[in-house]
Amino acid sequence: MLAICSGLDYVSINYINIVCKTKDEADAWLEGLRNIFHNIRANNICPMMCLKKHWMRLGMMVDSGGKIPVKHIVRTFASGKTEKMVYSCLEEMGLPSGKGDSIEKDAFTFEKFYKLYHTICPRTDIDELYTSVTKGEHVSLAQLVNFMNEKQRDPSLNEILYPLYDEKRCMQIIKAHEPNEENIENKRFSKDGLLAYLMSDENAPVFLDRLDIYQDMDQPLSHYYINSSHNTYLSGRQFGGKSTAEMYRQTLLAGCRCVELDCWDGKGEDEEPIITHGKAMCTDILFKEAIIAIRDCAFVTSDYPVILSFENHCCKKQQYKLAKYCDEYFGDLLSKEALPDSPLVPGHHLPSPNQLKRKILIKNKRLKPEVEKQELELFLKGQLDLVDDDDAREDASQANPQPKEPKSNSCTTITTPVSQPSLEDDKPLTAEERAFLYYQYTGATTHVHPVLSSYVNYCQPVKFQGFDVAEEKNVHHNMSSFSETMGLGYLKTQAIEFVNYNKRQMSRIYPKGARVDSSNYMPQVFWNAGCQMVSLNFQTSDLPMQLNQGKFEYNGNCGYLLKPDFMRRTDKTFDPFAESPVDGVIAAQVSVSVIAGQFLSDKKVGTYVEVDMYGLPTDTIRKEFRTRMIPGNGLNPQYNEEPFLFRKVVLPDLAVLRFGVFDENGKMLGQRILPLDGLQAGYRHISLRTEGNFPMSLPMLFCNIELKIYVPDGLGDLMDALSDPRAFLSAQEKREEQMKAMGIEASDIDTKALKGGGGKAGGAKPAAGAKAGAGGKPGAGAGGKKEEEVVEYEPINLETLRSQKNFLKATKKQQKELESMRKKHMKERLSIQKAQCSAIEKLAKGKKDVMDDPKIKSLVSEQMKQWSEMMEKHRKEEWEMLKEHLKSQEDILKKLMEEEQAGQIKKMEAKHEQDMKDMKAQQAKAAMETAKDVNQDKTLKTKADRDRRLKEKNQNNTKRFIEERKISAMKQGKQKEKLKKVHDQQMTELTKDIQMAIQFYENTEAEYKMWNKMEFFC
Repeated sequence: MLAICSGLDYVSINYINIVCKTKDEADAWLEGLRNIFHNIRANNICPMMCLKKHWMRLGMMVDSGGKIPVKHIVRTFASGKTEKMVYSCLEEMGLPSGKGDSIEKDAFTFEKFYKLYHTICPRTDIDELYTSVTKGEHVSLAQLVNFMNEKQRDPSLNEILYPLYDEKRCMQIIKAHEPNEENIENKRFSKDGLLAYLMSDENAPVFLDRLDIYQDMDQPLSHYYINSSHNTYLSGRQFGGKSTAEMYRQTLLAGCRCVELDCWDGKGEDEEPIITHGKAMCTDILFKEAIIAIRDCAFVTSDYPVILSFENHCCKKQQYKLAKYCDEYFGDLLSKEALPDSPLVPGHHLPSPNQLKRKILIKNKRLKPEVEKQELELFLKGQLDLVDDDDAREDASQANPQPKEPKSNSCTTITTPVSQPSLEDDKPLTAEERAFLYYQYTGATTHVHPVLSSYVNYCQPVKFQGFDVAEEKNVHHNMSSFSETMGLGYLKTQAIEFVNYNKRQMSRIYPKGARVDSSNYMPQVFWNAGCQMVSLNFQTSDLPMQLNQGKFEYNGNCGYLLKPDFMRRTDKTFDPFAESPVDGVIAAQVSVSVIAGQFLSDKKVGTYVEVDMYGLPTDTIRKEFRTRMIPGNGLNPQYNEEPFLFRKVVLPDLAVLRFGVFDENGKMLGQRILPLDGLQAGYRHISLRTEGNFPMSLPMLFCNIELKIYVPDGLGDLMDALSDPRAFLSAQEKREEQMKAMGIEASDIDTKALKGGGGKAGGAKPAAGAKAGAGGKPGAGAGGKKEEEVVEYEPINLETLRSQKNFLKATKKQQKELESMRKKHMKERLSIQKAQCSAIEKLAKGKKDVMDDPKIKSLVSEQMKQWSEMMEKHRKEEWEMLKEHLKSQEDILKKLMEEEQAGQIKKMEAKHEQDMKDMKAQQAKAAMETAKDVNQDKTLKTKADRDRRLKEKNQNNTKRFIEERKISAMKQGKQKEKLKKVHDQQMTELTKDIQMAIQFYENTEAEYKMWNKMEFFC
C-alpha cells in the first residue's frame, strides 16, 4: 500500500492510500511521485506553465458526462469580474455559456483558455511597457537588445560570466516566443511575443541555477547554515501539545537537516523509550516510531547529512535501547566513527557535507574517552552496572515537578526563564496556565551509556564556558546550544567573538521557553552572526518560518547553505551590526516597483502589497513600503506604484526581499521570499506561495526590480564615468562640436593644464570632491573648499637677532668692559714704558758708548722680558674676555631665537586652531543643509524613509568629516615638523657661527704661542 500525503502546511495532512498489486509496482509509483514532488524546479515554474496547469486542472474537473462545467471556468475569474462578463466572453468565443452548461474537453483548448484569460484580464501593464519600448507596432531587434541590456540585466554582473545581450541571443528569444512567423522573419517582436517571454522560464525572478546545488559542498560543516527544527515531534503547542512521528517525515521532506528528539523513559512492561516534551502535558510517541520515520525520509529530499539532536533523559538501560534502535534501523546510514581524514583532535576541521553524504549524526553528550573505553569494555563483559542511585529515572508525565537538591554528577534541574501568566485576582487561571506557571525545564542527563556515547562524533555538545575558553581549547567538534534570549545577549555584548566562534565550531539556537504557542523568533539576526543551526518550530507557518524556507530553497533545497566568505575566513573580521560596507563586499541598491497582480484572491476583495527587506539590522526595512488598496478586485489589480527604494544594502549576500499580499481585512493572501543573491533585475512575474511556503497555482505579482551598485553621495558622476567611459568621453566630444559651431577651433582648447576635475578627463564633469556635503551644493558645507591662506614666516638669522634691543644692550655693556680693560692695559703699558725709559736714561747718563755697555744690555734684556710678559698677559685677558663675550652673546642669541621660534609656532597653532574652527563650522553647516535637503526631498514619503536617509547621509558626512579632520591634522603635523626642522637648522647655524668666532680667537692665541715672544716698545 502506498500513502500519499498532501496539505497546505506540515500539520494538517490529508492521506490518500493506494493499494498496489505488488511491491515493485508500489516502489515504482513511489519513485515516480517523489521525482515530481521533490523537484525544486517544479515549485518554481513560470506563469505560463501555471496557466497550463490550471487549464489541465479544469480539464480534470469534469461532470458525469466527461465535460467541463462552465461554472468551474467562471469561478476562476469571479474574484474581479462579474459572472455575466465571463458568460459573455465564452459566448463570443463560440463556447457554451449557460450557467448550467458544460463544455467538451476537446473544444476547450489551451489557446481558447489563454484567449479567455486575456479578454477577461487585459494586461494594460504590458501595454504600457510595450509602448515604453517602442512607439511603433513592433519591437525591432535593436530595440529588444537595448531593452534586455538596459532593463532586464543587473549592471553589476560580470560580463564574462553573464555576457551582455546581443542580436544573436535576442533573435533566439524572438524565435522561442514570437507566435507570428512573419515577425520572426522580419526580426521583430510583437506584444504577444513580449508577454510570452515575460511569462516564460527565461524571465524567472531568480537565476534558475541557484535552485540546483551550485555551492561548494567540500567546506567544513561549521561553514554552512543548516536547516534545523526545534522539538520536531510536536504538531502544535509546546505545552499540552500533540506529538507525532509524522512531523519527522514532513520536516525532513521539507529539507530540514537537524531534527530534535526529547527522549524519556517509557513505562509499562516493555519499557520502550518515548519522545515527548517532558513535564509539559504533551502526548508521547515511541522512540522507535520516530527512528523509522527518520530512516524512511532522511535522504529523500537531500543526500546531505542529517543531525539528530538528542535531549536525553533516559536511564542507562533505556539509553542502550536508543543506541540499539539507531544501529538496527539506520544500519550503514549511522555515523558511528570519525572519518580517517577528520579525526576528533583539537585544531582539526570538521568534515564536509560531501564527506558525510547519506550519513546520520547523533548529537548527544559523550563520555570522556578513557571513561567511555573502560565502561564499554565492562559492558561487553556484562559487568557494567546500569542502575545506581544517581541514575534515577525521570517521569516525563509529571506536570509539576518539585525542585530537588542536585547531587554531584547527577542531572540538574534548570528553571527556564519564561513569561508567566498574570496572577490577577479577578481572573482565575486555567489548568494549563497554572501548570505552566510552575513549569521547570529539566536538563538532559549526564549519565550516558557507553554504547550511545560511542556513536557521538562530530556533534559533541558541551557546556558553554565563554568564547575565549572555546578558542583556547580549539575543539571543532564541540558545539553548544543557546536559547534565543541567551544568544541575543551574546550578540549584544560579544558579537564579533560570536561570529569567530561560528567560523570554527557549530552553535544551535532554540526558541525561548515562553513560546508555548510554538511561535518562532526571527532567525535573521542569528544568521547574521553565522549560527549554523537556527532551530524553528516547523509546525508554525509564521514569518520567521517563511524566511527560513525561502532562504533554504536555494542550493537545491538540500538543507545546507554556504556562509559568505568573510564569515568563514579566520583572517577576516565581521561585525553583524555593521552599518558601513563590509571589506571586499559591494553594497547594493534595490528598487522595487509593484505594477500589478494576477489571481490574488478568489473573492472580490480589496488587496494591497507589502515589500520588506530582511538582512543586517541596517539593511532590514519592514512595515514601511506598501501599495495603495485596490478595492473590490482580487483578480487583476493595477497598483502602478512609485518604486520602493532600498537605497543602501550593506550586505546583499544575507539580505532577502519579502513580498506579502493582503486583503482589505489584513488577511494574508500570498507571500514570497526572494534572496538578493541570485535575484534578477527587470520586469518579472513573481509567483506567490502560501503561508506554509507551498506554491500557489495562479496568484502572481508583476514587478520591476532594479539592482544597482550603491554609490555614496558625491560620487555619482565619478561612478558614471568609470562605468561608461565612452559615454563620458562622447559628452566631451559633443561639447567640442558645439564650440566648433560657434567658431572655436579644437586647437584653441587646452585641457592638459586643467586642475581639479579636468586634465585627462577633459573636465566634462566636476570631480567627486566638488560637491559640497551630502546635498551636493557647490561651496556649501565641508565640501566647499576655499583658497587656503598661506602663512609666511620671516626667516630668523643672526643679523635680525643682533639688531634687537636686548642684544644691543648686552653688546654695549660688553664693549664698555672691553674698552675699560684696554684703557687699563694702556695705562699699565705707559707706566712700565716710562719706568723703563727712566731707568735706561739714568744708567746711560754720562756714558759715551752705551750700545756696548753690558749693564745697559742686561737692563734692556730684562725690560724686554718684562714688556713681553705684560703684553702676553694683556692679550690673554682680552682674548678671554672676547670669548666670554661671545659665549654670553650665544646664550642671548639662543634665547632670542627661541622666543622668535616660539612666536612662529604660536602663530602656526593659532592658524591651525582657526582652520579647525572654520572646518567644524563648515561641517556643522553641511550637516544642517543635509537635514534640510532630506526634509525637502519629495521622493521620501514616510518619516522612517526620511530618518533612514538622514542617518545614511549623516554617516557619510561623519566619515567624510573625520577624514577631513584626519587629513588636516596630518597636514598640520607636517607643517609643524617642517617648521621645527627649520628652527633646528637655525639654532645649529647660530651655534656654528659663534663657535667659529671663538675658534678664531683660539687660533690667534695658538699662533701667538708659536711666535717669538720677546717684544719691546719703540
